[in-house]
Amino acid sequence: MRDPNFDHTVVLLVAYGPEGSLGVVINRETQQRMGDVIERMETTSPAGANRPVLWGGPVEPGAGFVLWQGSCTEGWTLGEYALSPSRDRLRSLVASGADFSLCLGYAGWGPGQLDKEILEGSWIHLDEGVEAVLGVQVHERYEEALRLLGVSPDLLWMTPVDE
Repeated sequence: MRDPNFDHTVVLLVAYGPEGSLGVVINRETQQRMGDVIERMETTSPAGANRPVLWGGPVEPGAGFVLWQGSCTEGWTLGEYALSPSRDRLRSLVASGADFSLCLGYAGWGPGQLDKEILEGSWIHLDEGVEAVLGVQVHERYEEALRLLGVSPDLLWMTPVDE
């Protein structure tokens, strides 16, 4: 893929259908810290205030998605993990002291767009393994996803993003 936004990314796809698809990138840290975002919400900073916020994708960079081990009704539950766009959920997780990640922005595809990109070879998908990928450090998630696929990073050919 020639888009530098998605070079070596792992996207947690949560909605996929004829009307389009939505996911969040789960392996890119930003310079922002959790405490900075929480402070803007006028709530107390979590114990992990110095933890980096994740870059969720290029669409609506101000939109936040909370990712944690658990389940929810206002977002998506994927195995042992949940993703929610709810500010109330974020406040609840902060107040409880739970471990969570905050992704700002998301990746979105129009009707049929993601299917076309998969057919072109722009994406490799993994149907199982959410827990394994999310169970490692952010900077290890790309390699873990490839490991689960049984693919060595050396065997992947990618078009350089500067072509």
